[in-house]
Amino acid sequence: MAAFTNEVMQRIAAALKLDADIIAEAYEKENYPVTKARIEEILGNAGEPCSYEELGVFLDGLITLKRGPSPKKPAEEAAVDLTNNLILKKLRIALELKEMETEIIFSLGDAPLGKQELKSLFRKEDHKNFKVCPDGLLLAFLEGLDEFYYSGEEV
Repeated sequence: MAAFTNEVMQRIAAALKLDADIIAEAYEKENYPVTKARIEEILGNAGEPCSYEELGVFLDGLITLKRGPSPKKPAEEAAVDLTNNLILKKLRIALELKEMETEIIFSLGDAPLGKQELKSLFRKEDHKNFKVCPDGLLLAFLEGLDEFYYSGEEV
């Protein structure tokens, strides 16, 4: 499953055109010690796979990088298991995606979802209409994200 976290990290970096410097800055925003060499390992599938902790901290740092620090965020929060639903939620927050944009991104990834299906992915786990996001759906979202942010220029 760890190779999956690498793939998620690589797809986010590719879709948002994030280089090792920007990724390092995201980690720095969360006071998480990581070297550029480690980031390049993750992006290049070399060395140890990306841990869920590393991916989660990166996503938190991306939110802080894109939107600034949250006044509501407690100084030290308890560790939360990183799920595909939480990855989607953190990306939606970081990129300030509205419902319509999120629908478009899923459609671009060949996974069109209706409004109710979409809402069920972002509900709390104990909600009766909560739906678990499978790996394939998350990857479809990341593929759609790449299309959504494609500028027509090869990097």
